[in-house]
Parts: sequence; C-alpha cells; structure tokens
Amino acid sequence: MAASEENSALFPIFVLSVMALPLVPYTVITLFRAFSKKTKDIHCQCSVCSSSGKYRQSIFKRISNFSTWSNLSVVLLWIVMAVLVYYIKNISHEIEVFEPFSILGLEPRASDSEIKKAYRRLSIQYHPDKNPDPEAHTYFVEYISKAYQALTDPVSRENFEKYGHPDGRQGLQMGIALPSFLLNIDGASGGVLLLAIVGVCILLPLVMAVIYLSSSSKYSGNYVRHQTLSAYYYFMKPSLAPSKVMEIFTKAAEYMEIPVRRSDDEPLQRLFLLVRSELNLDLKNIRQEQAKFWKQHPALVKTELLIQAQLNRESAALSPALLGDFRRVLELSPRLLEELMKMAIMPRTSQGHGWLRPAIGVVELSQNFIQAVPLSARKTTGGVSEGIAPFLQLPHFSEAIVKKITRKKVRTFQEFQDLTIQERAELLTQVAGFSAAESQDVEMVLEIMPSITIDIKCETEGEEGIQEGDIVTMLAWITLKRGNGLVGALPHAPYFPFHKEENFWLLLADSVSNVVWLSQKLSFMDEAAAITAATNAIQQSKEGLGSSLKEINVAVKEAVEKVRNGSRLAMCKFQAPAEGNYNLTFYSLCDSWIGCDKKTPLKVKVLKRSRAGTRAGDLAGEGLTVEDKIEEEEEEEEEGFDDYESEYSEDDEDEKDTRTNGIVANDSGHGEHSGSSSDGEE
Repeated sequence: MAASEENSALFPIFVLSVMALPLVPYTVITLFRAFSKKTKDIHCQCSVCSSSGKYRQSIFKRISNFSTWSNLSVVLLWIVMAVLVYYIKNISHEIEVFEPFSILGLEPRASDSEIKKAYRRLSIQYHPDKNPDPEAHTYFVEYISKAYQALTDPVSRENFEKYGHPDGRQGLQMGIALPSFLLNIDGASGGVLLLAIVGVCILLPLVMAVIYLSSSSKYSGNYVRHQTLSAYYYFMKPSLAPSKVMEIFTKAAEYMEIPVRRSDDEPLQRLFLLVRSELNLDLKNIRQEQAKFWKQHPALVKTELLIQAQLNRESAALSPALLGDFRRVLELSPRLLEELMKMAIMPRTSQGHGWLRPAIGVVELSQNFIQAVPLSARKTTGGVSEGIAPFLQLPHFSEAIVKKITRKKVRTFQEFQDLTIQERAELLTQVAGFSAAESQDVEMVLEIMPSITIDIKCETEGEEGIQEGDIVTMLAWITLKRGNGLVGALPHAPYFPFHKEENFWLLLADSVSNVVWLSQKLSFMDEAAAITAATNAIQQSKEGLGSSLKEINVAVKEAVEKVRNGSRLAMCKFQAPAEGNYNLTFYSLCDSWIGCDKKTPLKVKVLKRSRAGTRAGDLAGEGLTVEDKIEEEEEEEEEGFDDYESEYSEDDEDEKDTRTNGIVANDSGHGEHSGSSSDGEE
C-alpha cells in the first residue's frame, strides 16, 4: 500500500519531467529567434498605407499575431507545468521512511524504560479512549503502536538497528510512477479503463486521421481545391486574351462556396451600377447584356462584382455582410491566381510547351488585383502608349491627374520615373496640384518599386556549339534594385488588406508562336534559401565543366556575394530542338507591381547534329554540351517589346489569330526542364 502511494505521488514529477524535456529548449529557441529578428521596416511608409491600418501594430493586432496555434500550445503547456509544480510543492501527504524513534520522540539509543515512558505519554494524547478524534485514532494505530512494537520486540529492534527496518533486510523495490487508480484495478474499473485507453490511444487518432484525409484529399499542396484546378485546366485556352482571364478566375470552387443571401440583392444591384463599365458589356444591347449577366450562377455574379469592387476601389459601397465576403475573395485570390498561372504554363502542346498569352493575362490580372486598378486602365488612351495603369498605383493619382501630367511631355511611366526628384516635385506640385506631403508619398512609393536587370548566359559543358538533342543549361542572374536600398520588401498595396509578398515569374518563351519553354517562380524575400540554391547550381555547373575545387569555391563565393547584393540565380535545362535559329524572349513578370516587368531578347542557333551519339537521355550526365549563341540587337529588342504590349484593346482580333508554332520541348515545372521538339507547325 505504501509503495502504491509512493508511486502515485511520484506520477506528477514524472509528467513534469517529460513535459519539460522538449518544452524548455523549444521555448528558449523560439524566444531567441523572436528577439533576434530584424526590426527594419520592409513595407511602404507612405501616408496612404499608414492610414489604411494595414501595418498598424495595435494591441489587438499584436495579440492576433501572437495567437498562433504553436504559441498558444506553448503557453498552455507552461501553465500545466506551473500547476504541476504547485501541486508537487503542496502535496497533501509526504512520503517518509518508517522511523520508530522519531515517531515516539526519542533518540536512536534510547533505553527500554524511556521507550515505555514515551509510549504511555503518547497513548494519553492519542489513544481512542482518551481522544475521540478519528485522525488521532488512525495516527495511534498506524504509527505509535507499530513504533512501540518495533522497539520493544528484541528481534524487531535488532533488525531495525542493523538494517533500518523492523522486518530485517529489505530487497530492492521497483515501482511505476502512475496514479493509484491505474495500479489498483478491479473487474469493473478495468473494463472502463480498457475502453478509455482504446478510445484515446486508438479510436481518437483514427477518427482524426480519417477527418484529416477526407478534407485534405479535396485540396492541392497550395490548399486549393482539386475541383478548382480541374475547372482552370478545362477553361484555359491558348488564345485566351488577358481581359478574358477574369471569367476563368471566378470559376474557382472556393468562390462558389461563398453564401448568396437574399439580403445581398439590393447592395449588389447598387454595386453593379458602379462597376458596369468594367464588365465588358455590349453597350449597343445593354438591356440584353445586363439580363444575360444576371442569369449567370448567383455565386459567379457575386464573385465578379466583388472583384470589380476591388479593381475599382468601391469597397466603401459594400454592406457589412458583403464586406465579409469581399475580404474572403481577396484572401483567396493570391493562391488561386498562382494555380491559374500554373495551368497556363504547364505543358500542353505535343512538344511540352505552355501558353504565353494566358500566362501574361494572369500576371496582369494579379497586378491589377493587388494594386486595385481597373483592367480598362491598361488600354492605350490619349498620349499614353502603355495605358495609365502604372500611374494609378501611385498614391493620390487619378485619371484626371494623369491627363494633366501627360500634357507636359511625360508620356510614359518610365519617363516619369526617369525624372529627377526635383523635376518630379515641380511637376506634381505645379501641374498636378499636389501638396509637399503628397509629393513625398509618391517619392516613397517610387523608392520601394523594384527595378530588374537580367544577365543570361548559356554555358557549354565539354562541347562547342548547340546541336540537335543537346542539353542546354541556361543561367540567368536577376538583379533587383530599389531606391531605398532594400532587396526584399512588401509592395505598396493599401487597398489589399492582407500580407502579400512580391513574386516574379520567369518565362523563357517564343512570343511569335505563343509558347513557354521554361518557367520558374522567384522571390527575393528569403536570402538564405537563395544562397543555398545558387551554391548548388554553381557547383553543379562547374562540376559539369570539369573545374577544379579551387575554381568551384571561387565561383560559389562570387555567387553568394551576388545574392547578398540583391541578385537571384535561375538555372534551367532544356533539350535543344531541331536545327534552326530561334528568337526567344526571357520575361521577368512581377505579380504585385504594374510597370515593373522586364524582358530580354535571346537568339539561339541550333546546328545539325554531327557528333556521334546523343546526350539527351540524362540531364545530369557528364559530357553535356551547350553553346551560347545569344545575340542582342537593337532592332530585335524593339520588336520583342512590341510583342509584349497589353492586348486589352485588341481582344477580339487576337482571339481569332492565334499562332502556336512549337520550337523546343520542355518540362515547364520549376527547377530543371527537358523534352523533345522539332521545327514546323504544331
């Protein structure tokens, strides 16, 4: 019984030790990371972003940021540990070794007469006939009587003095630090305990696993429903104009699940009148077009109107119920647009190419969505050849302001950026009527806007010249510069209420035949991951060239320095196509900023195979050859930029004239790419 009580008392200590073993180091590491984070602001500091409250660190927002599942679990575990410490410290009874002399209040060498005298004294105090208290009776029987018997019996006293126990030498006793109810099990409680163990240890994890698998089977790795991916794949077409991408985007299953309430009818009607000009309705048959629009599925109508509310900055006209749905639409949009982009660039043609035109449309929709700029702003209007969309993402700008600026020979957004700070300030204050503070807001946004430069080279690995079937390795350094000196930063997006990082889609494509050879998503936020990727790519490239260890280390060191200075390395491999000259374009498309895209023309010459054998079977094998036959000419560069002009003003004609000539095979996923191709029509 005593052993059982001792084991039961040790159980809290056992639980405390098991909890503290992982919890203490995890908490120390978490706190160290929290205090070692850089406090440098990477978001826009203009007054528009500040007044939006997006980055305001109120007490509620700080609590919300802290209240993650991991942090709450750590706090809860520390509370449990504190309760266990308090319980152990103030435990109701103490486990003591049986000490008869101490119980009787005697010294260890006391005589028999002293023992009897102490026993009579304690009997008067605790004997049941003298003291009716039940606790006194228990103490007398369990302690005083046993102690007296142990000391008055010669054998018991000798055993106690020699072995420390009245019964003589004791063997080693082992116990389990478990509660007593687990050690003293009878028939009835045993069955209940067995059911509890089966329920907690087997049934509960099984039920949780079934629920998790049933729900996760509906979603992809990016937490997008498979039903959405199927719809995007089915409706994606090579001739899809950028302005038509919206129709596919709204068909996401996540948007179809947004509830449609009868109380939303009137607010949606008012919203429809505000954004009607952006819905691509035929004004000649406006009544029929409106009726056709409202006959669509209610969820599609609601989603498209809420998206137009974002693009036209009309969220203030929404009712409280619609405002919640509006935030849900915005919250889902980044990952849905990312999956829509993957559907556009995934291999579709017989040569394994993706489609360029819909890919550009998806990126343009993402840019307008984040910056809350209407799609119609991309159309060529007035003297602005590229549309007024880049200007509208700046704070305090409107269509009227842009018209005033363009009268002063500032036709394009690039010309506006090329002005000096003093010239811009004079233009904004004197022509546009901006105050000094508003002009300063514009400068802050221009300073945080990224400027991209691209440096591409194709390396040969052991051979000269690119021949049919060779594996071509392309290394592209993408360098980002900002006026404020930052590399990784959050875009100026005061009308998008959620955290959004900049991403850049890198595409190697043929704009004439509307195909994408290679694609990769790039971010400048994680420098450590970029260093690792660049190091691995350089090592692989140099080892293929047979470089020495010293040369590899020097190249890796240079690559690491480039990454720290704001560059990122994109490495792709593809199989050389059939003999011919190929005019390609390398695109860098930002999904958050309008007017920050960059493209570089490439001319690749593929020779007829003259070498024996083929090296197309193994991308990572030795003896791979590639030749850099890239020529950059001013005339070709101008033609390439003409190909990339936004197509919102020519949708109908472009949909009828779609060219899909295949050139090179590729795997358009991220990382390495391969495939087969031939000249001619697809």
